[in-house]
Amino acid sequence: MLDLDAIAAPGSGERQLLDTLDLGRLPRHVAFIMDGNGRWAEGRALPRVEGHRAGMHTVRRVVETCARLRLDAVTLYAFSTENWKRPRHEIRTLMTLLKDFIASELDTFRAHNLRFRPIGRIDGLDRTVRAALDRAVAATRSNTGATLQVALNYSGRQELTDMVRHAVEMASEGRITADEIDQGWVDRHLATADVPDPDLMIRTSGEQRISNFLLWQLAYAELYFCTVPWPDFSTRHLLEALAEYQRRERRYGGLSDTPTVEEAHDGTP
Repeated sequence: MLDLDAIAAPGSGERQLLDTLDLGRLPRHVAFIMDGNGRWAEGRALPRVEGHRAGMHTVRRVVETCARLRLDAVTLYAFSTENWKRPRHEIRTLMTLLKDFIASELDTFRAHNLRFRPIGRIDGLDRTVRAALDRAVAATRSNTGATLQVALNYSGRQELTDMVRHAVEMASEGRITADEIDQGWVDRHLATADVPDPDLMIRTSGEQRISNFLLWQLAYAELYFCTVPWPDFSTRHLLEALAEYQRRERRYGGLSDTPTVEEAHDGTP
């Protein structure tokens, strides 16, 4: 039984929204492109880094709500390979905020039984960041609740390129044949191997693109774009996105919302 009072106070607008949801038809996995931190700060005549700082509070709120809703997985697009183009001081602040967030939220991860997992080219990050990530992974490894994936130094194209390179290496060593490489094999050799593909992808701050995020995994996700910048993204906004998700009919190229393997991967809209 879900603790609805922990998600939204009785009588509140959020609770009214929550009560309209079919809690048996929630997405298993929600992915977030957390956009708009810098613009949020600039609109308040603040340094851009203050937007990232404010965005960390939103991360905590969203992750806790998703955990209380008992979703299977949450993925946050925290830092892309393209983000290295940003000013050095902004990158340093982002990494410091990330380390501080992980250290401060370990108790939250434990309390909600969350398993923490970074995805992306983690070896390209500073050693102090890698150490913080390693501590969080080790501390939550035995947890059995939702998987919290944080995409860092991540590129969807690079992930697919690395998978192809791995397949070629295995084939050259005689460990696999071309006939063995099917869509299931690809699924098992991506960073997200043991979590379901996202059912819903939410992007904040008005942009309507996926920006090199989970290119394989988002093939059949419902995409939800809202104009609210990430620091202002509230529980109400999350519940509105879930309500919109439930209003959509997911046919996977077929006529029902229960796809066969062929329907889910046949490439038709």
